[in-house]
This record gives sequence, C-alpha cells and structure tokens, in this order.
Amino acid sequence: MARLQDKIALITGAGGGIGRASAELFAREGASVIIAEFDPTTGAAAGAAINAAGGKALFVRTDVTDEASVKAAVAAAVAHFGGLHILYNNAGGSTLQDGPLTEAPIDEFWRAIKLDLLGTWLTSRYAIPEIARSGGGSVINASSIVALMGWPGKDAYTASKGAISALTRSMAVEFAADKVRVNAIAPCVTRTPRVLAQFAENETTRKIAARHLVGLAEPDDVARAALFLASDESIRTTGHILAVDSGLTIS
Repeated sequence: MARLQDKIALITGAGGGIGRASAELFAREGASVIIAEFDPTTGAAAGAAINAAGGKALFVRTDVTDEASVKAAVAAAVAHFGGLHILYNNAGGSTLQDGPLTEAPIDEFWRAIKLDLLGTWLTSRYAIPEIARSGGGSVINASSIVALMGWPGKDAYTASKGAISALTRSMAVEFAADKVRVNAIAPCVTRTPRVLAQFAENETTRKIAARHLVGLAEPDDVARAALFLASDESIRTTGHILAVDSGLTIS
C-alpha cells in the first residue's frame, strides 16, 4: 500500500521548489493534495501536473499571511476532499535584503516574521482542528539549519526559523491529546530555482558548498524527509527538528 493512501494533505508554497517536490511525492504515495500557493501560475501548473500524472490535487490560491485566505484554503480542502490529515507549512524563505541585524532593513525582519512565522501560525491555527476532526495526523513545519547553528548574514531569517523551531515543540505538547503530531524539517542549502538564483559562484559560496559533506540537497531530499514525517512511519515522533543538513551542522 502507498504510504499516504487515503490521506489528505495541504502544502503551502507548493507551486515550486521543495513544496512542489513534496506535493508530487505525496500524490504518488496516495495522498490527495491541496496546493496552497500564492502564485497562481506556478500553483495551477503544479496541480495540473499532479492530476495529469494520475494523482489528485486541488490548487487554491493562498496568502499564508492573510487570515481570511488561510481559512478559505483549509475550508476548500475539507469541502473538496472531505477532511484533512497532513499540513506541511512549507511557505517561506530568505531574500538578499537580509543581513546582520545592525544593517538589514527593519522591513526585511517583519517580512520574514510575517511570511515564515505568522504564516505557520495562521495555517496551523485553522488546519489543526480539521486534522483532529479527521482522527489525527501530522503537521510539518519548515525550519532551517540557521536555527540550529550560527549563520552570518541571515539574522531576520534566523529569527523567524528559530521561532518556528520553538513553536514546533510547543505545538507538539499542545496537540498531542488530539492525536496531532508536530515536527519540523531543517534543510541545508537546497538547490531550488530560487536559491540557485541567489547562490552566486564565488569563494564564499564554494566554502559553504564544501562544508556539505555529502553534497548540496535537492528538493526531493527534503520531500522524502517530509514524507516520513507525514506517514504513519513516524507515528511515535513528535516535537523534533529533523535536519536534512548534509552534515553541515557538524562540519
């Protein structure tokens, strides 16, 4: 049997990168997938690709920083597929505007907090009751290795991802009685189109790449970790931060 057979999963930011790789993998493993994506072009394309491959997907344009938009996405999932078992809070990311807190624009701090942290908070707020009503399931939050180690030049992003890691542990305790497991994934540098566009080839980036002991991660690497946390294989795992770090945090 497929590992997510008859499960319903909502994935934010699923129009590209890690989110799309996860949506496609979840669908191949039997899940019905809600593509909760802000960009209508990439979101619709991701949903169409899954359906064309024989899977089940619904694209819902979603702004994770907007409460009404999040409520509508969760409601659409329940109305279309009949419930919800899995939430993957994947939407988020850093920008080139980030930097040391003494230099980065204050607007960049609030952008990171709003997109990463508030987006995770809001989507969980409305999805978790539906997961509980469906008999329980899994919430997966997107943290980062910057929350597990010192990383210069990303202080806004580090603040948001560190908060998500702490929130993950709190949520795990809060909702265990509802049979809702809550874990997070902390990826290393992952070769998504957005990251590759920022990752200029120079001596600094070559040194960072060299510290990834078994190579830079691909979106599929992170998607497979998400699959484990989404599936019943992780039924006794909650409150943990799973590093997909290619050995970076020990190098």
